[in-house]
Amino acid sequence: MTTVQENITHSAVGIAAAIAAMPLDEAVETLNAVRAILHKASPFKDEPVDLVTWVRADTVRGNTYNPNTVAPPEMRLLRRSIEADGYTQPIVACAEGEGHTVVDGFHRHRVGKESPTVRKRVQGYLPVTAIRTERDNAKDRIASTIRHNRARGVHGVEPMRDIVVTLLREGWTDEEVAKEVGMDADEVLRFKQIAGLPELFRNVEWSRSWE
Repeated sequence: MTTVQENITHSAVGIAAAIAAMPLDEAVETLNAVRAILHKASPFKDEPVDLVTWVRADTVRGNTYNPNTVAPPEMRLLRRSIEADGYTQPIVACAEGEGHTVVDGFHRHRVGKESPTVRKRVQGYLPVTAIRTERDNAKDRIASTIRHNRARGVHGVEPMRDIVVTLLREGWTDEEVAKEVGMDADEVLRFKQIAGLPELFRNVEWSRSWE
């Protein structure tokens, strides 16, 4: 270890001791600030998981568009997993107003609020990592939620239909929807057909029928 590394490590030990002596809220605020400073110097600063901060649980809210469903047995298992193993994955969120809106981890966020055991252990906080700032507009947040969920969850048909309709009405093409949320062209078409809204087919080129 070089002299510079030794000096930095020694300074970090002193910082850790000072933070440990602070009241809870002050300690968390300081930890988050120090982590943010280190994150800016990190070779992995472009990866959201490089910066996980702790925020008050009551400032984190679910989104209104998540089509992913978790059956009661799986929800109980998730609760048990977090109670027994702790939070091994942060909640992905974006800053919005005075709080944070969940992009991925809606059910993990519920456990942190609803399980007395977990809430007591994490002292009313939740671990959060932020979605990339260039991807935090409404359309990109919806697409990100779907990408996070599709491989591991069960999407209800009606909520998923509403997602496709929303993205198309926001101006995305069928090809963009398919690419961003991991569908193929047939899936997008099926959801458009389920929606039954004529305006969704306004720009479709229909093939000429043969007699």
